[in-house]
Amino acid sequence: MSYDIYFLNRRDGQSWGEALEAMEDAAEDSEPIPTHLLEAWDRIVPQARTLLGEVEITEYEQESRDLSHSRTGIDLSVFGDEVSITVPYWHAGDDAAVVLGQVSALAAIVEKETGLTAYDPQTERPLMETPPEGSIGLMSRITEDLRSRYGG
Repeated sequence: MSYDIYFLNRRDGQSWGEALEAMEDAAEDSEPIPTHLLEAWDRIVPQARTLLGEVEITEYEQESRDLSHSRTGIDLSVFGDEVSITVPYWHAGDDAAVVLGQVSALAAIVEKETGLTAYDPQTERPLMETPPEGSIGLMSRITEDLRSRYGG
């Protein structure tokens, strides 16, 4: 289970739910990564390294790109024209605040470089409109719940 952020291209008059549905429908078609996203990826990676430190990069031809930060579990991936950030429910309290701050900073980099909008499906609103306390509280509650159930 992970806290997910999706990057959407919302058209005028389209709701966030419709934009999310369009992204999910497009993800079913396995397409190569568009050139503009490959170029954005090349600009994002050095900025992500500055933000997070050591990261692992996995590139598979023109199909996918993945950036993983092992200490936090933050993962940025591009598959076709779908861009997302995930972070596992490992963090609670102050730790969740720090990690979600890094997620927000990484999302801002991705938004700047791709022109897409970071959308938080957990709160059903754009990430930049989501109060940090809500995301931190949600991640903390789910992490603590999972730890109590599975002894983490």
